[in-house]
Amino acid sequence: MEMNVKTTWQGKRHFLSMGPSGHQVSMDAKEDAGGEDKGNRPMELLLMGLTGCTGIDIAMILERMRLPMTSLNIEAKGTRKEDHPQAFTEIELTYHIDGEIPAAKAWRAVHLSEDKYCSASASLNATIKPRLILNGQEIPDAAGRHDEE
Repeated sequence: MEMNVKTTWQGKRHFLSMGPSGHQVSMDAKEDAGGEDKGNRPMELLLMGLTGCTGIDIAMILERMRLPMTSLNIEAKGTRKEDHPQAFTEIELTYHIDGEIPAAKAWRAVHLSEDKYCSASASLNATIKPRLILNGQEIPDAAGRHDEE
């Protein structure tokens, strides 16, 4: 399976990119790196793509389980290396899910996304640590995953 995007320089550090969906994305560097702050940073877009990918998965999985959500918000906190390339080394994803969903089913949806369905997380070389906030309450992972450290 192949995917193509086209990215066009707009001057200085500003680029516009478009993929098969036809939606345009603006990227730019921060001002102290010679940019003009006209768009998202590429590394921000990586985190956004990860949250969108896993969010779509979780929404679909819970829908298939016939467990409707009333809301889903995902926060991503990425830790990057200090030296170049400043890749992500660890990403904490906090899933805020509301609805009448058993905690075990919510965690199952999170793990299915992480382990099987989310192409974005599979493409990153970073440790991804999920947290679950279900109806306002943090729920520990009963499977005990990601507790090695």
